[in-house]
Amino acid sequence: MSESDHQNPNPPAMPEPKTRLVGGTEHSWCKAVPCGTGITVLALLLTRPPNFSNLQTALHNLQNSHPILRSKHHFDPATGTYSFLTLPTPHLQIQPFDLPSTAPILQINPDNIAPLHQILEHEMNLNPWQNLDPSVESDTDVIYASTYAISESRWVLVLRLHTSACDRAAAVAVLKELLGELKSTGGGGAERELKGDGEVSLGIEDLIPNGKANKPFWARGVDMMGYSLNSLRLSNLEFQDASSERRSQVVKLQLSPEDTHRLLAGCKSRDIKLCGALAAAGMIAARASKQLPDHQWEKYGVVTLLDCRPILDPPLSINHLGFYHSAIMNTHDINGEGNTLWDLAKRCYTSFASAKNSNKHFTDMADLNFLMCKAIENPGLTPSSSMRTAFISVFEDTVIDESSEINKELGVEDYEGCASAHGVGPSIAIFDTIRDGCLNCACVYPSPLHSREQMQDLMDRMKSILVNGCKDVESES
Repeated sequence: MSESDHQNPNPPAMPEPKTRLVGGTEHSWCKAVPCGTGITVLALLLTRPPNFSNLQTALHNLQNSHPILRSKHHFDPATGTYSFLTLPTPHLQIQPFDLPSTAPILQINPDNIAPLHQILEHEMNLNPWQNLDPSVESDTDVIYASTYAISESRWVLVLRLHTSACDRAAAVAVLKELLGELKSTGGGGAERELKGDGEVSLGIEDLIPNGKANKPFWARGVDMMGYSLNSLRLSNLEFQDASSERRSQVVKLQLSPEDTHRLLAGCKSRDIKLCGALAAAGMIAARASKQLPDHQWEKYGVVTLLDCRPILDPPLSINHLGFYHSAIMNTHDINGEGNTLWDLAKRCYTSFASAKNSNKHFTDMADLNFLMCKAIENPGLTPSSSMRTAFISVFEDTVIDESSEINKELGVEDYEGCASAHGVGPSIAIFDTIRDGCLNCACVYPSPLHSREQMQDLMDRMKSILVNGCKDVESES
């Protein structure tokens, strides 16, 4: 018998999991997600039944390509710290729900919303990171996958991710990569081997260009005081129910191709981005909903999130997963006299751009993370213990998406992506996409702090303001 016929008595040992402490921004999300803000969900409506073997292979290939997706959050109660614990092999398992299992989720539907929308909301409020014993070491996955049968001919595929591992830009990359994987595994492709060294890359704080985050101690104190005092003067939408348990819900804001084209033309002609117009329309709509005297002023907080990947050292690609967004907080005073969409949009965007040019997205990062954690620990510091830190949040850059042949081949009829916001955060978080030339916004809000009727009314007002602004653009040309 040859030596090769004998079983190796000493097989190679499995690689040990690798660990990295979370950075400051990642830590703030580890605090925020358990209370309900930062559960990122991608939901795809399919017209073909999922092939679980191919889907499992595609998801494992994603995990092999991106170490952060095969990581767990490890909490050490002795030090109160979180780490990414990165496993050497992919482990994600799909949880399938057949028609009888899905039916109870779709049965209670007083608002008559579409099944994809219902599943999206359902998943945003599933929180495996909640109610963990702080005195016990724990490991929780950063990604979960499920499929739901919603009829005999429609299914929904859902990925649910912890935002510390997947910001909006990363979610867009995950969606595109997943569709590409599904296409390549359609013929029964095999799992690929791990890429790279298997370690989670550095957090955003460790990649800020040298000198960009410098701020004198006294200036940090002044800014912290300014943020704190300003928060006490901010106006909010009227709270409907500030005491009941909260969950995230979604309302939609959509424009036709013609109105979208005119809106973008209006932004371009004024050298501003769409985020300025969305924030302005939101503030005008919110104030109008209160039916206040024209002379009465209100101060609204606007948080603008920007993807820092291109401006880090070294720059990161758009396919680099993790959380690499930063936030800039601005406040705006408005009354009912002469606040046109374009005047306020210009003011919103100019304030944001000026703060960005002054590196506020880097210098104030630690301050905003600290205040976010303080609001989580002390809800009473916010109005009506609502944990509202601003009126609205928008993204600097809009996601542009055109339907592809891959979508048709895979039977992807529709999709939606956004993140929960019923813990600490704004009253409304706007996730905007221009899809096939149409503006499509998923607007997330905390319920029942705000009601669906209240937020739908706000969306209707915003849409009217934007469409009328588009008419102004048409008259200019």
